[in-house]
Amino acid sequence: MADQPEQHEKTEDPTQKRLNEAIEKGDVPKSQEVTSWFVLLSGALLIGLFSTGLARDLAYPLKVLLEQAHAISPAGRDFGQIMNEIVLAAAAALGLPVILMIVVAVSGNLVQHRLILTTEPLKPKLEKVSPIAGLKRLFSGQSLVNFAKSLAKFAIVSAVIFLVVWPKRDQLDTLVLIEPGLQLPFTRTLAIQVFIAVLSVLAVVAALDYAYQRHTWWKKQRMTLKEVKDEMKQTDGDPHVKARIRQIRVERARKRMMAAVPEATVVITNPTHFAVALKYENGMAAPVCVAKGIDTVALRIRALAEDNDVPVIENPPLARALHAGVDLDEQVPPEHYKAVAQVIGYVMQLKQRQGWRTAH
Repeated sequence: MADQPEQHEKTEDPTQKRLNEAIEKGDVPKSQEVTSWFVLLSGALLIGLFSTGLARDLAYPLKVLLEQAHAISPAGRDFGQIMNEIVLAAAAALGLPVILMIVVAVSGNLVQHRLILTTEPLKPKLEKVSPIAGLKRLFSGQSLVNFAKSLAKFAIVSAVIFLVVWPKRDQLDTLVLIEPGLQLPFTRTLAIQVFIAVLSVLAVVAALDYAYQRHTWWKKQRMTLKEVKDEMKQTDGDPHVKARIRQIRVERARKRMMAAVPEATVVITNPTHFAVALKYENGMAAPVCVAKGIDTVALRIRALAEDNDVPVIENPPLARALHAGVDLDEQVPPEHYKAVAQVIGYVMQLKQRQGWRTAH
């Protein structure tokens, strides 16, 4: 009873990951009716294609045994030799039909699902040997459904055979009076007719049962909302962990950015809301943005620049434009060349003046 609330909570369709895990364990939608249909088909093919050849191959050794039965001693060599011939003839005649039946029977499983190699069904499980669990399975709803299906199939097959055989009841009554050579063709024809009728009806039964088994399997794989969320966390990662990782990456990137400020050529500010640090050396095509930020980060960039004697130039329009249009480690775009060149030129003049004053 404890499992029932959990079953009712399974309102979510199974994810592809859940389905793949079930398939890898050998839990696949499979109808025994489909397999039975293929086995019956192999029997029909055996009678339709090989019955004449089988009768012919077995006729001679059996004929010898029957004609000379009075002269053959069960303890003699002749009896053993004849029996060996019968066994060899039967093995040779039945070899190909048996292989065909095996192939067709295996195909009954392969058409339902691809081949899966797993040892999961072989692992010992407590519920397989538990008498209580066995009784629960015996009187479960699934067992009642299987019993009802068996009764329905038996009734359907019996009705089909009756409809095929009943019109030939007069011929069956006189069958014992017909020569043995004429009995086999009649029996073979009647058997093929019965097989065709039964196969036609059971094909519909197998298709319906496979649809039912697949629906039942899909329903069994359904998940609770918690299971779906847990799987999403396993697949995509815990949102809290992902947020923490992003935070760590941002902090590391900010540390690298701040470490580049002392090497900057100039810091352009707004004066406190925006700050963009540019670096320019001889041979560079254009200045490169090595740091930028707003508000608190901008103040830290400005303070770090002042501590390391990096010139800080207040130019609000240019600071806002560079912050919006230039990413870290990117060159200044051409539309800002003129304005940036004026600032860097001014900074160079300041450094030259300071150097002249220092020398004197």
